[in-house]
Amino acid sequence: MIRITSYLHRDTLHDSIYRWMCDDVRPGDGWLITSLVAFNNAFVSRYLADFARKAFSGAHPDVPLVGRPVHTKGELKDAIVVRPPYTNARIEEMLSQYHTNPERYYRETPFSAHLYFIPYSCGDVYVGSHRIKRVRRLAEKSARRIIDRIFANIRERANALADDRARRLGIPRENLVTQPEDMAREFEKAESKLIDDLRNRRRIQENGELIINDVAGIKVISEDPDPEPLVSRLCQGQDCEIIEIEPHRGHYNATNILVRLRPDKARLLQQPLGGAFLRLMHSRGLDAEQANRAFSDFVQSGEDTVNIEVIISSYQEMLESEIGRCMHEDRIIEQRLRQEYRSYLAKNVEYLMEYLFAFGISPQTEVRELPIKLWNRHLPDYFDDAVKRLFNIPPMNVVE
Repeated sequence: MIRITSYLHRDTLHDSIYRWMCDDVRPGDGWLITSLVAFNNAFVSRYLADFARKAFSGAHPDVPLVGRPVHTKGELKDAIVVRPPYTNARIEEMLSQYHTNPERYYRETPFSAHLYFIPYSCGDVYVGSHRIKRVRRLAEKSARRIIDRIFANIRERANALADDRARRLGIPRENLVTQPEDMAREFEKAESKLIDDLRNRRRIQENGELIINDVAGIKVISEDPDPEPLVSRLCQGQDCEIIEIEPHRGHYNATNILVRLRPDKARLLQQPLGGAFLRLMHSRGLDAEQANRAFSDFVQSGEDTVNIEVIISSYQEMLESEIGRCMHEDRIIEQRLRQEYRSYLAKNVEYLMEYLFAFGISPQTEVRELPIKLWNRHLPDYFDDAVKRLFNIPPMNVVE
């Protein structure tokens, strides 16, 4: 169902997600999911950093850029407010509110990113960043897309039941008067049929793929209202092409650009895997040499191209997205609250996606049975314990 265009082996991940939705676990899934999640994240971090360095150098030629890794949103927000390149009444308002009540701005939110600055005598000025979408956020976004698709499928089935009822009555569908209890009953019947299809591993109608393009992302600060010259400089000297340019206007104004990159795999694979990654591989029974060989095989056998999302915005609009009227964390919460379909099936999809992506970075080696089945009913307590078991964390109970 889900195709993550920043990842390699996209078809395999797409099929694995659907199999797990149908409780179709196969021998070798433990290593398969680990490679699809962990190896992909490792490779994304390499090609994204490589592309970003060249892109920012192209955007600011002949300027010695300074880079800095950050791990929380507070580090980013502090960096963007400390030295604004210009100011006005709205910028002053945002900066004042942030300095007065920093605790309101989700500062502890985990954030895997690298910030770029131009050094001046007065200090470093922020010009952009690159970031990788965290595994949990990717799981959440995947689940939301799948839930929306399932909801649409159930509604189509319920509408078909209403069509059948109208035909039996010999009246046009538009003249059919449906009581709320009848609508609820038809929806529940349609939902049961879809669950039955999943339980029996029958393919449900997808109506196109669910695409996620923004696992690898770059944000660039530019005051030029025409993004075209900057886009050319960002891609100069890189093996890539522009797939889409989409301006966004509203509470937050920016230009989204989808770039298709052909990474230099051989060069990017010259760097051996780091210590933390090797410890994860060691828990899977691989020494350093075996892990590096497996990573190289994974990358070399994957697709030749990946997608990167580039967002171009002015400094003021970037502030709006981080500490202003369209704060990213507020938008995440709003998306969660707007979710229309909230049955146990929807919750199970959330659980399953989080479990799948968490398994890929856990020390576990085998999947004998999935703890989450979409047709079962689970309390959050049960799911919390299932995830803890992945990381060998004991349940939160005290028994003598």
